[in-house]
Amino acid sequence: MALPAVLPVGVPAALPISPQRLDASVQEFGRVGALPGGGVARLALTDADRAGRDLLVARMRTLGLTVSVDAIGNIFGTRAGDGSTQGTVMVGSHIDTVSTGGLYDGTFGVLAGLEVVATLNDMGARTRHPITIAAFTNEEGARFQPDMLGSLVFAGGLALDEALALRDADGAVLGDELRRIGYAGQDRGPADMTAYFELHIEQGPVLEREGVQIGVVSGVQGISWHEITVRGRSAHAGTTPMAMRHDAGHAAARIVCGAHDMARTLGPDQLVATGYTRLTPNLVNVIAQEAVFTVDLRNPDNAALQQADAALLGIAQDVATQTGTDVTCRTLARFDPVAFDPACVDAVEHTARALGYSTRRLHSGAGHDAQMIARIAPAAMIFVPSVGGISHNVREFTALDDLVRGTAVLARLVADHAGATPA
Repeated sequence: MALPAVLPVGVPAALPISPQRLDASVQEFGRVGALPGGGVARLALTDADRAGRDLLVARMRTLGLTVSVDAIGNIFGTRAGDGSTQGTVMVGSHIDTVSTGGLYDGTFGVLAGLEVVATLNDMGARTRHPITIAAFTNEEGARFQPDMLGSLVFAGGLALDEALALRDADGAVLGDELRRIGYAGQDRGPADMTAYFELHIEQGPVLEREGVQIGVVSGVQGISWHEITVRGRSAHAGTTPMAMRHDAGHAAARIVCGAHDMARTLGPDQLVATGYTRLTPNLVNVIAQEAVFTVDLRNPDNAALQQADAALLGIAQDVATQTGTDVTCRTLARFDPVAFDPACVDAVEHTARALGYSTRRLHSGAGHDAQMIARIAPAAMIFVPSVGGISHNVREFTALDDLVRGTAVLARLVADHAGATPA
């Protein structure tokens, strides 16, 4: 849906959002799961996540939204339209975090949606289309894999039964945890969307470095997560000759180094990271008999990402042969690159420029719920700068002025796409 050439009569170009109210919302949610010294930990379906969900639902109801929860725990708050059309304009993100998260990743996008609705309520504005704010379950993938889980199920990309049967590292079952915290819903969520917009901090340094106020996100790069298990043989670290060792830790290190070398040969767009490692028996004087670790591969080009997947498996098997170990690989998540709806992307750019903000088009390096919703509805994203490019860190920060600019763009987009008219 293209942005109207003429803005709706009576609706101001910049809606009067409240910076104070927006900041108060961010700080309020920052106290839920707060960590000593700053940041938050609201891992999906933990008690802290439940507290955040409870607060969100209460805020939605205070704004007069109709709240529903689907079977994977996604929360939807809907402001009714005037009844002339049924397709909803959805905005959203997530409120779960990594274990050392900041106040803005995901949560800001949901709270900005609340601010848009609050502003429309203040104005007494009516809309032809309903407006829905969504908070999707387990976006981070920090507790259950894959990431973007709730939006993936909602978009039909993962069977509900399969998702509910997933286990975390401690063996807890996702469906049991949903029931435990009281968010195993039965609703289906909105069946018809005219557009989906997600406002998010960049989580990278580009906008700040270039002095750009609004990032116009054209798509999301592909993501491939692997879990690699190396099995060797435990032995005494001081009495076993080097040539007679089957060292799982050494083999794992060689695979990781090989993956980094491989990424360099594929060019600057190919990214690789190892974020989790576990050695057994994990003792200083014992050769490891097992190593389990993850490899995160990302690339905006799907063919190149497939090449990286194949190369990683080849590296692992070569190292296994050379070290006398056994290596198995398991795919935790695999998402192709996503291009957002051109008309929605253009609308983000047009709106930001109409409001007087500088813009830059860019791809997202991180995964987002928007890439799942893009399977079923026109979607686009808005980025605001991250100070120092820092995210997934208690030091994550975005200045209030930037939060306000992003929310202003979101508000204008929602008003236009929902067909807002003043009281």
